[in-house]
Parts: sequence; C-alpha cells; structure tokens
Amino acid sequence: MAEKGDIGWRIVAGAAAFAGGFAARKVITLAWKKTTGKEPPTNPESPEVALSEAVGWAVIMGVGMEVARLLATRAAARQWAKGTGELPSHLKVDV
Repeated sequence: MAEKGDIGWRIVAGAAAFAGGFAARKVITLAWKKTTGKEPPTNPESPEVALSEAVGWAVIMGVGMEVARLLATRAAARQWAKGTGELPSHLKVDV
C-alpha cells in the first residue's frame, strides 16, 4: 500500500506535469506559427500533411513536452522538499 506522502507527491507531480505540458503546448504552437507562418498540423499522421512538416512537429512537440514535464516535476520536487523537509523517496540519489 502506498504511503500518504507518496500519494500526495503523485498528485502534486501529476498536476505540475499537466500544467507544464499545457503551457509548453501553447508556447510551442505559438513558436511554430511565428517560425513557419502557418498553423501546426492538426493531424500529422495524415498523408495530406508533408512528411517533413509532420516529423518536424512530432520531434518539436515530443522534446518540448518532455522538457516541460521534467522542469515542472523538478520544480514541484523542490517545493515538496521545502514543505516536507525531504524529497520523495524515489527522487533521492544514493551517493
């Protein structure tokens, strides 16, 4: 059974990752529009979308979303440690 702190951390980390992903999607979409001058592909899997555009969008979104999730979770972990006095157990590094 999971400990209360573990469940609390999962909720906090999930909320942080969601918020980071939401913000990242908005920023990446805006940057795509500024850079290419057009809307990002709504369905990159469609053969009607140029392969280069579909792959570019997939790579940018994949990397951007993962970086945002990572940064948001790390920020949440720092705040968690400030509030509880220690990092969640699975984030501690054995030295």
